[in-house]
Order: sequence, then structure tokens, then C-alpha cells
Amino acid sequence: MVALTHTDPDVLSDYTDVICSTSIERIVTGRNAALSLTEILIHLLNDISALTTSIGGGKANEWGMKQHRYECWLMEKPETTMKAITRNIDRSIWKDLMQRSGMLSLMDAQTRDEWYNSLEKNDIPAISEANILSTFSQLHQNKGDVFERGVINVFKGLNWNYKTNSPCKFGAKIIVSGLVKYDRWGFGLSWGWQRDRLADLERMLMILDGKPIPDNRADVTRRLGDYIHENRHSNRYEDEMFAIKYFQKGSAHITMKRPDLVEQLNDIIARHYPGMLAAK
Repeated sequence: MVALTHTDPDVLSDYTDVICSTSIERIVTGRNAALSLTEILIHLLNDISALTTSIGGGKANEWGMKQHRYECWLMEKPETTMKAITRNIDRSIWKDLMQRSGMLSLMDAQTRDEWYNSLEKNDIPAISEANILSTFSQLHQNKGDVFERGVINVFKGLNWNYKTNSPCKFGAKIIVSGLVKYDRWGFGLSWGWQRDRLADLERMLMILDGKPIPDNRADVTRRLGDYIHENRHSNRYEDEMFAIKYFQKGSAHITMKRPDLVEQLNDIIARHYPGMLAAK
């Protein structure tokens, strides 16, 4: 398994190196206090609503909203409201913790989407010290597997119709389709999975190289998009990791400039698919 030495989380060293340094106790205590106060507010608002209704002033969801009868969780039944609000608060806390942990940087786009989709379910784990420690301890223990699964997903996403793309390994050059578009104004960067895969590939190479991982405001897709926008009739882009040549039909030839890092990617492929690469 690949040895991962670089992520940039805020570290809570008393537990694991992927839990953010924000006090878990403060998070749990604050969450519980907020929910308790919310429950008090709900009952108080219901009492006020009953009072205004009795004197002809209407219900709170009539006089307290900008739009007539605009839906509001606070005006539902207390048990329904507390369940929904608790889920929404917990979902936001889990997202924030994962963002701070640095684990997202190890995940490919598909795995990140799976994580976020899991938070949209109704049965997400409640925010508690035990659940936070259990979740992030497990993630920390499996972070090498998470990273390698991302490498495999990017590899499996290559189009084998291109002869340059070997079904056995990453080559120094890979070909992807649909990365760019071309019209009367010139080239433009397309949205879609190919864009995500290029960002995934850069992140994996940077991790293997022990370099800081650029966020989505400065990753290779953002830099490439800015370059294409400023040079609409150029068909070549280059940075420290990649030399990219793109074509009017939408395909792009991506040359990875660090063969030592490509070799490390292929070591991962070989571990997951024994026999595909010759033993060293």
C-alpha cells in the first residue's frame, strides 16, 4: 500500500491525524445546546401562534413569513421539526469535519460524490463524540485504501479505444475525449467527468510527490480553463506536472512529466491487478 505522508488537515493529535483541531467536545456540546434551544423555540412559537390565532391574528406561518403561508420547519409538528433540523445540522457538521480532515483530498470525484450522497439519506449518524471518533479513526486507518481506490477509478475511466491508453498500466501519455470544446470563438474547457479525472490525476501525483494539494480554485482544471480562455486559439498547455495538447474534436493528449510518479501509480495498479504488469 502506498505510504501517504502528505495531507493538510487541521490536526487533533490526541486522536488521529485526520480529525480537525476544532474541539470535538465543543462541536457536540454546541450542537446539543442548539437543538435544545431550537426545541424550546418551537414550543414557544407554537404557543404564540395559538394566541394570535385565538384573537384573529392568524397563525405564525401566516404573519411571520415574507410570503403568505411559506413553508417553515419551525411551524411543523415538534417531533417532525426536530428530526428534520437535527438531520440538517448533523449533515452540515459532517461535511465541515470531512472538509477539515483532509480526507477529501485523497478521494477521487466518484468517491467524493458517494460520500456527499450518503449524507442526503435520512439515517446519517448523529453527531456525537463516539461517532466522530469512530468515523475518522476508521477513515484514517483506511486512508491508503481510499487513495488507491481513487487511482484505480481514474485508471478504469480511461478510454481503451485509444491505442496510447494501455489497459495494463498508466503510460507517460494518456488520451481522453471530451475534455475541451471548440466553436467559432476557439477552444473552451468542457464540464464533466474528464475534467474531474484530470483534477483527480493531478491531486494523486501531488500527494505521491509530497507536494501541497491545490484546492479547486487553483487546480489544473482551473489553470487550464483560465489559460484556454485567455488563449482561445492555442492548443497547448504546460505546467510542472503535465503537457497537454488538445484538438478541435474535443480530445486531449495528456503527457505526465514525472515518470517516477507514473511508476508509483503503476505499482498501485499492479497490486490491484496482479500479473498485468511484469514483476520488477
